[in-house]
Amino acid sequence: MGALNFTDEFEKMPSEPNNHVTLVLGGARSGKSKKAESLVMALPPPWIYVATAQAFDDEMRERLEAHKERRDDRWATVEEPLDLAQAVRDNCADDGALLVDCLTLWLSNVMLAGRSVEWESDALLAAIKEARGTLVIVSNEVGLGIVPDNKLAREFRDAQGLLNQRVAEIADNVILMAAGLPLTLK
Repeated sequence: MGALNFTDEFEKMPSEPNNHVTLVLGGARSGKSKKAESLVMALPPPWIYVATAQAFDDEMRERLEAHKERRDDRWATVEEPLDLAQAVRDNCADDGALLVDCLTLWLSNVMLAGRSVEWESDALLAAIKEARGTLVIVSNEVGLGIVPDNKLAREFRDAQGLLNQRVAEIADNVILMAAGLPLTLK
């Protein structure tokens, strides 16, 4: 994994005039998923939930099940741990809302799969800019803690921070969750 040099090609693309993007950031257990779900549920269905998590152990399976139990049958769920740009393209429509939960797990999946963070991030940002309808994206704010003690963790933290900045730049709204309380940043 080399130095992070994200290209700015996506910035040259005009935003789709019929989309609305909200980024919901926060730390672990800050209330970001619940907030994102409430934003989507304030709109008329259809609602599509794109889940990027993978259940590798019992604890993660329990977390995923708790998320599913919060959503009723008006939600359609798409599980996509890696090809998030395509999932956004395939599922974002004028007449509904798409919730992506979350960029943090997606980015870790990309890195662990050995894929290019730069290429995948550029593809995702292009898909977000092209999206029609309402898109609510959840991501973790990982840069508020201690400096990680290993190279991979530092690369992940840096890549996550850059990805959050790039998504926030093109988002219409950015909300930071802390202790279950929303702080509107943009």
